[in-house]
Amino acid sequence: MRARLTTLSMVGPALVLFVVMLVVPVCLSLYLSLTDWDGYSANPAFVGLKNYVSLTHSAEAIRAGWVTLLIAAVGTVLLSVFGLGFALLVNGASRLNAFFRIVLFYPHVLSALVVGFLWSAVLGTSGVVNGWLTSKGAEVLPFLSDPKWALVSLIAVLVWAGFGVNVVLYLAGLQTVSKDLLESARIDGASKRQTFFNVTLPALAPVVTVNLVLSLVTLLKTYDLVVSLTGGGPAGSTQTAAYLILWDSFHNNALGFGSAQSVVLMVITAGLALTVARLRASADRGVQG
Repeated sequence: MRARLTTLSMVGPALVLFVVMLVVPVCLSLYLSLTDWDGYSANPAFVGLKNYVSLTHSAEAIRAGWVTLLIAAVGTVLLSVFGLGFALLVNGASRLNAFFRIVLFYPHVLSALVVGFLWSAVLGTSGVVNGWLTSKGAEVLPFLSDPKWALVSLIAVLVWAGFGVNVVLYLAGLQTVSKDLLESARIDGASKRQTFFNVTLPALAPVVTVNLVLSLVTLLKTYDLVVSLTGGGPAGSTQTAAYLILWDSFHNNALGFGSAQSVVLMVITAGLALTVARLRASADRGVQG
């Protein structure tokens, strides 16, 4: 009995926070998604699945969904590739590597809003880069004013701002790679490329999975950088699902419709994260079998 009380006293606070911070908001969103609540009326009308049906006919929501999936897919791959690449470069104990680790991680500590304003000053029509190009007699590049360029610029800035976390996680994973296996591979005459693909990368598989899931979930809810860098434009080309959810909920006063979008985004995010985890588990079972 005493053991159960001790366990309950340790788990209880975390359980309460989990329910208050996650379960209650999710249940509230599910309820609001079935209403036409505008955020002000005292008694929102129950409309059933009307918001979900409207969502399937909304060209703006569908476009935002595809933009979000594109950002998440491309960004996740780039974050993992750059994160692992830089982690391999700065792996090892030296003052120079310690300095570069701080430099690589620094963008992540900046607010996404600050990062967006910073890069808009660099990539804008009258920004630093175009000012330099103009001084050299070259044409101005539409980094943020052309739909395709703006989307590429947004993904590039997202990767620049976020890959520091991936570097840290990969550095931690590299410390777990067996020194004996690396030494055995070297004695057997394996090249650096063979050692990486046959020893280092398999040992990093769990870290790769964690990085993929974290990057995917983070990019699927991209919002604040869109606000400060592109504002969702031009012509909605960088409008993400999270941006559209908040726009519909608080600018258009359609909290019911916005809640329906958030529920769909939550389901897609959970589904993709579980898919990545299942693929990783399946691969591990295949190796062990």
